Order: sequence, then C-alpha cells, then structure tokens
Amino acid sequence: MRKKTVLAAAFVAAATLTLSACGSSDDSAKTPVADVSTQAKTKAATVLDQPFTKPDLVLTDTHGKKYDLREQTKGKPTLIYFGYTNCPDVCPLIMSNIAIAKKSLPKADQDKLQVVFVTTDPERDTPASLGSWLKAQDPSFIGLTGDFPTIQAGARQIGIGIDAPKKLKDGTVESMHGSQVIAFSPKTDKGYLVYSEDTSPDDYTKDLPKIIKGETP
Repeated sequence: MRKKTVLAAAFVAAATLTLSACGSSDDSAKTPVADVSTQAKTKAATVLDQPFTKPDLVLTDTHGKKYDLREQTKGKPTLIYFGYTNCPDVCPLIMSNIAIAKKSLPKADQDKLQVVFVTTDPERDTPASLGSWLKAQDPSFIGLTGDFPTIQAGARQIGIGIDAPKKLKDGTVESMHGSQVIAFSPKTDKGYLVYSEDTSPDDYTKDLPKIIKGETP
C-alpha cells in the first residue's frame, strides 16, 4: 500500500511524534498537537510530555451493545488502535503482535489489560464481522464500530488521522489511517505512550507489565 507520514506532534527541542498511515492521508493538519519529551524515548515507545485524554467515544461493540469507551475502560490499562479488518498487512500484524505479548502475562494481568480496536471502515466492519476477525486474534479484544464521523472525531482526539474509506479504480476499498497504538494509564486514564507499527512482540512483552501498573517502561 502507499504510505505517507501524518504529523501528529510539534517540534520540541528537535523531537517530534509522527504518525504514519496505512496508505496516505491529508488529515495531518487536523490532528491535535502533543509535546514529546526530548529524554522520553524508550526503545519501543514514545512518551508524551502532555498525555492524551481518552477519546470521548460511545460506539457499538461486537455484541451489538452500546460501549462507552471512557466509562468502560476507566481505571484499566488500555491499548487503543484504529484500523480495519480488510487491511492486508499492518492492522493484522499489529493486533497479532499485541496478542502474542499479552499471552506472556500472568492470567490476572491478562484480565486487567483492555485492548480496543476501533474500525476505520464501519460500513464493512459490522459488529459480527469485526467480532469474528478479532476472535482469531484474541477473544478478549474489544471491537468497536459506529458512524464514521464519530470515529474520526474520536481518533483526532488522540492525534490519529483517518480518512473515509474510498473505492479505487480496481474495485478495492482503501481505508487510510494512522497506525499507532496509544497506551493509557490505569492511574490517570491518560494516553502517555505511543507505539509505532514497527513495535515487535518482544517490545510489547517487555513494556506491558509496567503499562498494567501505570508505570513508564
């Protein structure tokens, strides 16, 4: 797929947080600005000086029930990712990497961790199809769908740029979106860590125990 970098943060002493996209996007000018500490780069994650507030999103889960993201993940370590089930590469890889790392955790910690996948292609990603796709990754993963404007607005709240799906000349549908995973602390409910699509299962395995405790890896 074509790729383009979506800028989601300002320069702070020559350090920036960038959001890459599956495909390309012109949404960069609309994303919020977040400061990045010049000394806050871990091996896998970028630590934000000004953490994101959890998106104010009320969508539909894979069981067809209303899901209030803030309310239902309050006080829980949470990873949020925006993507779509028909994505040929990045989305399944990212979710698989998280699933692999999650399995390395003690059962009690696995139960605490909330992994939320918000579709950027709600017309095709129905609750049933989204649930089936996520079940193959990890049955505990939370899938959310709804109307596109609501999803897009929620993504922008955490610096993720997404464009409405569009049909290409060859008949395929392309959904372009930022490919970052944002980690939210159970202590503050703030998104303080950003993981790129290049984050490996080993990276997540090392960081998840601290994320669950609300600590910085």
